[in-house]
Amino acid sequence: MTPTTKLSMMGLFLVFALNMGCKDRTQNEATTSNQNDSEAVLENNKGQAFIEDDASTPNVLQIAIGSPDHSTLVAAVQAAELENALVNAGPLMVFAPTNAAFDALPEGTVEDLLKPENKDALANILKYHVTPGNYSKEFLKNFKKLGQANDQNVPVEVKGDEVFVGGARIIASVPAGNGIVHVVDKVILPPTQ
Repeated sequence: MTPTTKLSMMGLFLVFALNMGCKDRTQNEATTSNQNDSEAVLENNKGQAFIEDDASTPNVLQIAIGSPDHSTLVAAVQAAELENALVNAGPLMVFAPTNAAFDALPEGTVEDLLKPENKDALANILKYHVTPGNYSKEFLKNFKKLGQANDQNVPVEVKGDEVFVGGARIIASVPAGNGIVHVVDKVILPPTQ
């Protein structure tokens, strides 16, 4: 190879390397810009609860959000800031009181619980409605009690074909991507500690 050919090849290599380096810097600048935009969006909507996914089976939170009979429950979950806990991989078994169940509480109870200063009490009540696991209504007949997410036990009672959890009757069950939602006819209140 002649010295002129070597010099030409080195020059061509140098031009190629510079061109690639400039492209990387442009891509890095674009990536940094996109990351900054994404970080601003994430700052407002943090956690798994805010990830949209239309392809998989709805999780327990999505099922509650999609049910017109559970708008009070959804408002309570949001007030207690427990959305992310309900979209975790699970499995989670949620005993979901209907709006009518919340309406049956003494007047003013729900409104008081939704106040920011009562967030911890509300979270404790809501966690008393969640059990790690994914058990059908039929399988729950094998239990006398369940350990709830608030570290307390809730009694399970069977009367004929009906299953009661903490005195609330399971009236429907909906499988979820991360567990199961058992719709119940009462708000399950934890025992005072």
